[in-house]
Amino acid sequence: MAKLYFYYSAMNAGKSTTLLQAAWNYQERGMRPMLLTPQLNVRDGIGKIASRIGLKADAIAFSLTDSLLEIFRKHHAEETLACVFVDEAQFLTQRQVFDLGEIADLEGIPVLAYGLRTDFQGQLFEGSQYLLAWADVLSEIKTVCHCGRKATMVLRIDGDGKPLRSGEQIKVGGNESYVSVCRRHFKEGMAERSSPTLPFADFDLE
Repeated sequence: MAKLYFYYSAMNAGKSTTLLQAAWNYQERGMRPMLLTPQLNVRDGIGKIASRIGLKADAIAFSLTDSLLEIFRKHHAEETLACVFVDEAQFLTQRQVFDLGEIADLEGIPVLAYGLRTDFQGQLFEGSQYLLAWADVLSEIKTVCHCGRKATMVLRIDGDGKPLRSGEQIKVGGNESYVSVCRRHFKEGMAERSSPTLPFADFDLE
């Protein structure tokens, strides 16, 4: 039985590298993978998946209103697909996560989705929320905080490297905009005693 997999992590853990390596493994064995990436992921160019170590591949860019099941069926009818890979899966909608489950359940094709778990305020993305709820297999890709502990959170920073505490949930960027940190340093970066929305705002983090 095919499964839906969700590989999640903080920024710069090697999600795209892992995806591209797995897709290459299929290609090397003569099997065709389908690579999908959201249109709003413009950091590496629309329809491109790229890793920090230089690996790149073309992908099918989709909008938030597209049916991933329909996209899959169209391409699968033209040439047999062996697997589906989804980059930046945190940007998926609830409906699109459901589509991925349908590809696995109805079409018998494994689906591997890679993405962030939470945003810069520690809140779940819509895609991540439903992948965590519905995926058959959850797997964490680990990276480290500057202190050496496991990084599980992401801080959005300004041009001076200072954490930003508000703003739109989705803002595409790289190392110039985000830094991965452990929970303690996330709380230190986000702590603002005047903010009632942060449950840890009055904690003494020292």
